[in-house]
Order: sequence, then C-alpha cells, then structure tokens
Amino acid sequence: MIPIVNIPPRIYSGAKTLLFFLLITLLHAHTYAQERTPSLFPRVGAYVGILHPIVTIGSDEPHYNFDGSYVAGMPTGINIWKSPKIGFSLEFVPTIRATGSTSRMSNFLFHPGVLFGLGSGWTLAGRAAFETSGRYGVTPVLNKIVIKGRSCSMFAAIPLPVRFGNDQPATFTAGFQFGIVF
Repeated sequence: MIPIVNIPPRIYSGAKTLLFFLLITLLHAHTYAQERTPSLFPRVGAYVGILHPIVTIGSDEPHYNFDGSYVAGMPTGINIWKSPKIGFSLEFVPTIRATGSTSRMSNFLFHPGVLFGLGSGWTLAGRAAFETSGRYGVTPVLNKIVIKGRSCSMFAAIPLPVRFGNDQPATFTAGFQFGIVF
C-alpha cells in the first residue's frame, strides 16, 4: 500500500506556482519564430580620396584650376552610419597648392557633416566647413559608389563648397573627387 501523505494546502499551492513559472521560463527560452540576424548598423567606415577643384566663382572672373597654379586636396574621413538612410561623417582635408616650381600646404579643412543614404550607392553629404585660412561655410557633396568590392569600394563625388569670411567675397566652387572607402 502507498502511504498517504498529507501536504498542507499552503505548501502544495506554492509548489504548483513554482512549477508553473519554471515551465513557462523553460518553454519561453526556445519559442522564437525565426533566427535572429545580427544588425549591420551602426556601421563605421573610413575613406581617403583626391579632390580637384575645377572652378571657383566669386565677385570677379571665374578662377580655374591649372590657371597659373594647381590645387589638390586629400580628403580623409570616418563615416558612422546609424542606418542605411542616415549617418555622421568627420572629414579632414589638407590642400596643396603648386605654382611654378614651388608647392606648399595652403590650407587645412575640418569638415563634419550629416550623411543621407539615397539608395543605389548614392549619398548626399551636408557638411559644415572650417578652414585654417579663416574661411568657413557649407559643402553639399553628391557621392556615388562606382565600383563595389567585398572589403572596399571606389567612389566618385561632386563637392560644391560655398565659403565666406576672412574679409574676402563669398565664393562658390565646383570640384571633382574620387577615392576608396573601406
């Protein structure tokens, strides 16, 4: 014969509750509808390129690159993408001016900005500009990935800087930039 054990109702009810929560916890841990995929964002990338100003328009006649001197910049930066649609970029651009048989670093640009992903490899960057020459302004940049690789991609961009300050008239420049993004 099986002995009858008298379990007080208070303990029996507590044991049932504990067993219920234990089962719910164990079942819940394995009840996902699909596999979780890791998020690709935020994503950090770096880039380097070559910038060629083509024409600068101010209060006098347009000034073209190669008209008495050659100017080139080397934009280097870090992009932090929050999502495919929005990101932040921090860019630094030393500029070299070559005239005749001499050359020198003529300017350094600090260029923070916001990135807007437009899809199909297109990006619009809205940048603030602070130059060591005393000039400041804004630079919208339209960028396109032209060769997509596994670990790096090639891009082409059209920067359109507008500059003010340093007792000089406002200027607008159209340029061409190309480079590699990692």
